[in-house]
Order: sequence, then structure tokens, then C-alpha cells
Amino acid sequence: MAQAHGTPPPRADPGQPCVFKLVLLGSGSVGKSSLALRYVKDDFRSILPTVGCAFFTKVVEVGASSLKLEIWDTAGQEKFHSVCHLYFRGANAALLVYDVTKKESFHKAQQWLRDLEKEFRPGEVVVMLVGNKIDLSEEREVTFEEGKEFAESNRLLFMETSAKLNHQVSEAFSAVARELSQRGGGEGQAPGRDAAVVLNEGPTRRARCCAH
Repeated sequence: MAQAHGTPPPRADPGQPCVFKLVLLGSGSVGKSSLALRYVKDDFRSILPTVGCAFFTKVVEVGASSLKLEIWDTAGQEKFHSVCHLYFRGANAALLVYDVTKKESFHKAQQWLRDLEKEFRPGEVVVMLVGNKIDLSEEREVTFEEGKEFAESNRLLFMETSAKLNHQVSEAFSAVARELSQRGGGEGQAPGRDAAVVLNEGPTRRARCCAH
């Protein structure tokens, strides 16, 4: 089906990967930039807070298809909240990131979901809830079950990660890429948002894609 604002389906020249826009949303210091850097460059280091938005790209292979992910890493500070809305318009996918050691960041991820729901029709974007920093499990304020329950109730993909330990970072982005690939070419068909997926525990669901 077509994306909001009349944007056309993603198209690629012969031999070129199809381009999809993915945005990272969440509070400041939850590790959005660290996740992006780990995934794109397999690197981890202390990163200053993002101002406005940072941009990464990565080409991934999904079966016989190539996808180019344009990854928009938005600032998490409250003063940038209204500006970040401009960046997720036209997105094909979103990672809602929270810090498992900070309950407030979990609540903020829920707010971002509400913001997405105002911008897009149900099922129009692939949305994954990501609980980051599980390397600090002794400081947990959000249990795995809490994240799973919220994801299930809102038909989201779900995974817990550690950018520092490189735990399930590639798996999270790859799961979103697979979902985009499976939905690709499904213009005019209803999205398959019939069940949530907890990727730590089971296979991904199949669905049709929103268009870029």
C-alpha cells in the first residue's frame, strides 16, 4: 500500500538495492547511536548526544534481494522532540529504543509509538521495540516480560540488545530488513499485523510492506 503523503513505492534501478528509510526513536542516552554504529561499522565507543539527526546507510542481503537501509538516528533530548517528527515522516520502519535500566525511557518509547500512530495508518510501517543495555542487567528497571507484553499488545516486533557487547544488534536490524523485504511489493494489500513477534523466542511473522 502507499505511504502517507503520497510518496511512491521504493524502486531501484536494475542491479541496485531497493531503498528503505528506518528511524531510531527514543530518549537520550538509551543507545540509539551506539546501536547504529555497532550495526553499520561494528564499532562501539562513547558517543556524544546526537544533535538533530545523524545518518547512516547499510546495504543488506535478504535472500536473493538487496536492501539499502537509510538509518536516521534522531536526537533523544526533549528539546529536539518536535524537530524529530520531521525526520520520521516517510519512514518505512522504526526502532523504538529504550534503556532496560531506566523505566522512564520505556515510557518514552511508548510515547514515540503514539506519535507514530498519529503520522501513519495502522500497519504502514514496520515497528520494532528494542530494549538496549542488557549488559547492565543487575540495574534493570524494565523486565523482559514488560517489554514483551507491550510489544504483543501493540503488534510490534521485539528484541533486547546490548550495543556494548554486540548482542543481537545485527539480528534486530536484520529482522526489520526481512520484514521490509517480505512486505515489499505488497502495495494494495492489507498489512499482516495479526500477531506480535518476540524475536528472542520465535520466528518472524510474515507481512506485506508499506511503500517508501
